[in-house]
Amino acid sequence: MSSSVQTRTIAAHGNSAPPSYGGRLFPILRALVIVIALIFTLFPVVWIISASFNPTGSMVTQTLIPTNVTSISDLFVNFDRLLNNDQIPFWNWVRNSLLVAVTTTILSLAITVLAAYAFSRFRFRGRRTLLVTILLIQVFPNVLAMVALYLILVQVGRYIPFLGLDQHGGLIMVYLGGAMGVNTWLVKGFFDTVPKDIDESALVDGATHWQTFWYLVFPLIRPILAVVALLSFVGTFNEFVLARIMLSDRNNWTLMVGLFNFVSAKFTEDWGVFAAGSLLAATPVVLLYLSLQKYIVGGLTQGAVKG
Repeated sequence: MSSSVQTRTIAAHGNSAPPSYGGRLFPILRALVIVIALIFTLFPVVWIISASFNPTGSMVTQTLIPTNVTSISDLFVNFDRLLNNDQIPFWNWVRNSLLVAVTTTILSLAITVLAAYAFSRFRFRGRRTLLVTILLIQVFPNVLAMVALYLILVQVGRYIPFLGLDQHGGLIMVYLGGAMGVNTWLVKGFFDTVPKDIDESALVDGATHWQTFWYLVFPLIRPILAVVALLSFVGTFNEFVLARIMLSDRNNWTLMVGLFNFVSAKFTEDWGVFAAGSLLAATPVVLLYLSLQKYIVGGLTQGAVKG
């Protein structure tokens, strides 16, 4: 019996092929691709950080490690010129950007959640047509409607001044016009994963649709709320084109429009101050990502497939 066991053991080892050359090479290639991708992604960030500490403010003499530094104070020349200059209302631009971004995020979140809940839970005539229409509208960017949006704000401003041209209220209304696009589909897909038995049990117990939504369903959709809030905040905080056209007063500019002013002139570009402002402008977005990171993956994946 022992000889038969040895025979089977030898046969099993003889049938197992040694590791192929391609199997050993694949992990190396994968690691190489990851390293190249990281370098490609992080190099612009490192370059901007280096430019913000370059006291010359010129991209011609810019190197990865600033070479024109004679003292520690030279590293913060661009930040000092940006933050302590009476001619540059940097903090005013930051306040305007946060006001527009936070207000747009809150309002778009409310509109998106209520619309998605209605599309997910209620059945009414034209429901599918409205869903398809909302998705098709997002195919055309707001830039194509720029002239129409400009004229609309001009006309609205005659009757409601704070919603007109060169007003933050008007810019927020423009941003809200595109709030019911992909976000509605994301939130609807997440609502579809919440069992409808919860709604039916609540209705049997005498709860209204609003009570069912607010007390039972709403606490279960926090991951997708974090995703929608993050997308809305980052999109409006970093938006430049519409803000540049709709806002003309220097004190009403958002941060992106104000920073562009440093590199828009032909002979007075100041890339050092621009890089310093860009580095400071990225801080709120990074902090928001870090605070919501535990919800982001779950919000994007759980609503992708109906459970």
